[in-house]
Amino acid sequence: MMPLLQLFVSYLKIGFFGFGGGYAMLSLIYSEVVVSHQWLTSAEFSDIVAISQMSPGPIAINSATYIGYEVAGFWGSVVATFAVSLPALTLMLLITIFFLRLRDNRYVKGVVAGMKPVVIGMIMAAALLLIFPHSADGRSFIDGWSWIIFAITLVASARKVNPIMLILLSAAIGIAVYGPWQEIF
Repeated sequence: MMPLLQLFVSYLKIGFFGFGGGYAMLSLIYSEVVVSHQWLTSAEFSDIVAISQMSPGPIAINSATYIGYEVAGFWGSVVATFAVSLPALTLMLLITIFFLRLRDNRYVKGVVAGMKPVVIGMIMAAALLLIFPHSADGRSFIDGWSWIIFAITLVASARKVNPIMLILLSAAIGIAVYGPWQEIF
């Protein structure tokens, strides 16, 4: 299959089956991008997730744009972004048209109630993928400093520290620990 067609099919699948938002979609994106097509390594995928979280916009669209560009250049980013957006756009148009008539329907309520645990499970799977990633040789690329930054951020977040401050603090620690001057020492 040609790269543009593969991108379209993969991201259309992600768009159709990625219920629950960006974090719930991460395990599905990982499966398509790293496992099935091997467009990125686990380490590259984690980097994309971090960049996608800090960039404005939904994580699925941000990652689709970047991965599409990596696979097939400008048109790859256009195709992947369009494909991941198409199911949500179509579904939202249909829901908007029919929601007012169906919102009290017991079957619709049942579908929504049944999807909640699935979404939570998919978010947990994505969290585990990011917490315990491995490189191709089976070793984790997360070191001790990564765990320290994670712990500081987790505790600070639980204490309701401003998320922008957490991002800036994590960036500063990352520069201090992993900056280019580390090669000098």
